[in-house]
Amino acid sequence: MGKRVVELTRTTKETDINCRLNLDGSGVADVDTGIGFFDHMLTTLAKHARFDLRLSCKGDLSVDDHHSVEDCALLIGNCLDDALGEREGIARFGCAHVPLDEALCRAVVDLSGRPYPVVDLSLTRERLGGLSCENIPHFFESVAIAGRMALHVDVLKGRNDHHRSEASFKAVAVALRQAVARDGGSSVPSTKGKLG
Repeated sequence: MGKRVVELTRTTKETDINCRLNLDGSGVADVDTGIGFFDHMLTTLAKHARFDLRLSCKGDLSVDDHHSVEDCALLIGNCLDDALGEREGIARFGCAHVPLDEALCRAVVDLSGRPYPVVDLSLTRERLGGLSCENIPHFFESVAIAGRMALHVDVLKGRNDHHRSEASFKAVAVALRQAVARDGGSSVPSTKGKLG
C-alpha cells in the first residue's frame, strides 16, 4: 500500500490555510492557527493519533475564532478523506475511552464514507484561552463531515472544561488511530463492496 500523505490548501476571504497530514507518522505536529488553546488541542490530536500534522492558518481573528476553527477542521477532514483513498485494508472502526484526571470521554468512529457527527461535550465556560467553547464541538462536527465519517464524542464525566476538552481530543485521536490502521486486508471493509 502506498503512502497516506496529503497536503492541501484552503483560501477564502476569511482564512488562508495549508495542511499536510501523514496518517502513518509518529505524532509530530507543527501547528500555528493564532489560537493558542486550539494549537494545543491539534497538537494533542496529532500526538495521540500518531499522525504527522503541519498546519498553518491565517484567519480573520479580528472578527472571532469561528472561521479559523471551522476552516481548519474542514481542511483536516479533507486531508484525512484524501489520504484514505478508497479505504481498502483499513480497520474502519475505532473506539476509545480516555480519562484526564476527573474527566472521561468516549469517542467512537466509523470511517464509513457517510458523515454523521454526534457530539456532546457539555462544556460550561465561554472560552478556553482564545478558543470559544462552542467551536470545540463544531470542530469535531466539521472534521466528521469533511472526512466522511460517523463520529460520536461524549464527555461522560468531568468538572474542568480544559480537562473535558483535552480528553475529547485525545479520545478522538485514539479512535482515529485504530480506525485508519491497516489491518492486513486488501478489500474495502464493507459488505457493500464500497464505503460511502
